[in-house]
Amino acid sequence: MAEWLFFRIFALDMQQMITILGPTASGKTPLAAALARQMAASGMPAEIISADSRQVYRRMDIGTGKDLADYGDVPYHLIDICEPGTRYNLFQYQQDFFDAYQDICRRGRLPILCGGTGLYIEAVLKGYHLSPVPQNQPLRDELEGKSLDELSLMLQELKARSGSVMHNTTDVDSCQRAIRAIEIETYNLEHPVPLRELPAINSLIVGVNIDRELRREKITRRLKARLDEGMVDEIRSLLASGIAAEDLLYYGLEYKYLTEYVVGQLSFDEMFRQLEIAIHQFAKRQMTWFRGMERRGFTIHWIDAQLPMAEKVAAVQHLYQAI
Repeated sequence: MAEWLFFRIFALDMQQMITILGPTASGKTPLAAALARQMAASGMPAEIISADSRQVYRRMDIGTGKDLADYGDVPYHLIDICEPGTRYNLFQYQQDFFDAYQDICRRGRLPILCGGTGLYIEAVLKGYHLSPVPQNQPLRDELEGKSLDELSLMLQELKARSGSVMHNTTDVDSCQRAIRAIEIETYNLEHPVPLRELPAINSLIVGVNIDRELRREKITRRLKARLDEGMVDEIRSLLASGIAAEDLLYYGLEYKYLTEYVVGQLSFDEMFRQLEIAIHQFAKRQMTWFRGMERRGFTIHWIDAQLPMAEKVAAVQHLYQAI
């Protein structure tokens, strides 16, 4: 029994994980959960590791689209692990991912990585080392007052010098986030980053491909539903709990535009219109990142989001069994 368990853990750790990725509103989380349940029914218990840069925060539920009911009885990791107002980053994610991954494999279960934050997914699959980057106050003072366009141009120039694929426009939709990205890229340029000691993760990668017009329709419908569910009240509650408005703005998208609405900088109609556009643009940038992953050597098996769930699950299982 012990020898069988060792072999099972070794095989999982060294050979395979399943990654489910896709743009926002593509249905990747319900697919990952349904897949995990089916794998368990087939004798291979599975657990999900989230790859979402904002679902790590507690009490930021509606705006980040946690939809925890989708998981049901499926164990999940890296959701609700830190407090709002803190600045979770890629370095921390790598550490937390590998801890969760090792724990799942050690218990003889299959890890399923699921999310839409392409940078997080690519970083853990490649297994690169990232150093914690300290604040550079003189640099921050120098950048203060610059526009987002100016900061974005500076970031592009830094990336061109270093060959970095980090910090695309998905990550720098506010001046605060752009300044932090410049801080990180400047540090890494001055302190070259070696390959990570942790191994790259061998994973079957499945992408959920959703038609552009259907995606836009689902995004708009989902935004309206989340507003009806109390997303504005969620923002007010976070502010009332002592979270600074500038910290919520830092998280971008829903938290940026709804905070501006709550503090009176935008009307409701302005907030809705600008946020809707921003989410559409975000989904487009996610797809651009995933296509870039393919150019950088990753094989992504795309399946149609409109297929019935049972067919999507069967397609992923077929790909997994063919490895």
